[in-house]
Amino acid sequence: MVRRVAVVGAGVSGLAATKCCLEEGLEPTCFERSEDIGGLWRYTDQAEEGRASIYRTVFTNSCKEMMCYPDFPFPDDHPNYMHNARLQEYICKYAEHFDLLRHIRFKTLVTKVKKRPDFSVTGQWEVVTQRDGKEDTEVFDAVMVCSGHHVYPNLPLSDFPGIQKFKGCYFHSREYKEPEKFRGKKVLVIGLGNSGCDIAVELSTVASQVYLSSRSGSWVMSRVWDNGYPWDMLVISRFHTWLGNILPRTLSDWLYVRSMNRFFKHENFGLMPLDRTSRKEPVFNDDLPSRIACGVVVIKPNVKEFRETSVLFQDGTVQHDIDVVIFATGYSYSYPFMEDDSIIKSRDNQVTLYKGILPPPLEKPTMAVIGLIQSLGAIIPTADLQCRWAVKVFQAPLFLSSLPCRYGSSTTLQLDYITYMDELGSAIGAKPNVLQLLLTDPRLALKVIFGPCTPYQFRLRGPGKWSGARKAILTQWDRTLR
Repeated sequence: MVRRVAVVGAGVSGLAATKCCLEEGLEPTCFERSEDIGGLWRYTDQAEEGRASIYRTVFTNSCKEMMCYPDFPFPDDHPNYMHNARLQEYICKYAEHFDLLRHIRFKTLVTKVKKRPDFSVTGQWEVVTQRDGKEDTEVFDAVMVCSGHHVYPNLPLSDFPGIQKFKGCYFHSREYKEPEKFRGKKVLVIGLGNSGCDIAVELSTVASQVYLSSRSGSWVMSRVWDNGYPWDMLVISRFHTWLGNILPRTLSDWLYVRSMNRFFKHENFGLMPLDRTSRKEPVFNDDLPSRIACGVVVIKPNVKEFRETSVLFQDGTVQHDIDVVIFATGYSYSYPFMEDDSIIKSRDNQVTLYKGILPPPLEKPTMAVIGLIQSLGAIIPTADLQCRWAVKVFQAPLFLSSLPCRYGSSTTLQLDYITYMDELGSAIGAKPNVLQLLLTDPRLALKVIFGPCTPYQFRLRGPGKWSGARKAILTQWDRTLR
């Protein structure tokens, strides 16, 4: 019988895990290496070892109605997209509202998680921690890994010949905080993800020139869509998902490319993805096209070679007098506290997890990795539903055998949001019953089918049902307009 649960990390996923354990009568202990909650969203002036790091001007890419905890909406007066400081305030209010802080041990580093000798029978884990130089070992019935995946920078210098002889400054985007020190410099940003684009746009206001290098291109979307509404309130709906699933693939791909090019033609800006129909997460940046049009950001192909003060690109062009190179090349997945690294195994930066949560090779399903998947949906509601699903597995391992997908199969990190959420929700009885709603509450049913798939939908029923979910759905556009 699972009782005591160790939660590694007190970011948005760790807080959701702690709360879900409490909802189901379990005893969570959350270990956080820093002195505060928030994880990725807690800004610091310096990048800290073992912690995610963001720059000062980071804003959310999901709007408040789509990214909130499903039983804790943002206040009415909050903007649709938030600065990291305001999101951190919300996270703190969430923790206080549900009395989560007393379950968190701050300044406590998890150094080792290993199976107990009798794991095949008990499913228990030994968790070794360090605090103030002292080591402590405790036994837990289950472990929820919520340490995030924006911690260990991926810096593939071997892919860039000549970088050793480059005389300028170079570093990973994790170290970037604010633009002022780059005033008047020529800067090359490598990587066309969200961080690379944000940094390039921000630097273009102070640098003499910014170059943005991309190997494969990317779709660039605006946060503000038709009639000024948030993009995700219009795009992420059950009706759109259903339509995408029934249309022929060729037509679906054509519509997808057409929608991505609705505001500007990517090909004209040098941004067209090599795989045009790839549904990988797009970049969200409202300013990049205008920065390119103004010439202060220049799009370049992949780097072929670095020289002492210049860079040769794959198209044969050379840019001289480059002062700074910022590698916005993403992060690697790493779990240094796992004694057996085959449990959460990463190959080619892909992790094999059943339902994106459970490591397959375990004799007992008593470990869950939360918040690792990527989709168009926000991480907070995704992590919340993952936690509710995982806790049910901890309590009743036989629950796995009733699932439609065989335990042990693998999943990629890139998933369709609504399909994935419905899969988890259906397994625990939290997926909204649309047919029943059409008969009993047609007004709500129409909002659920044709409106945005907001997190509240997954608290209408099932474990953790929230009495305010219906009202939150019916008033979601009011809060958006406010």
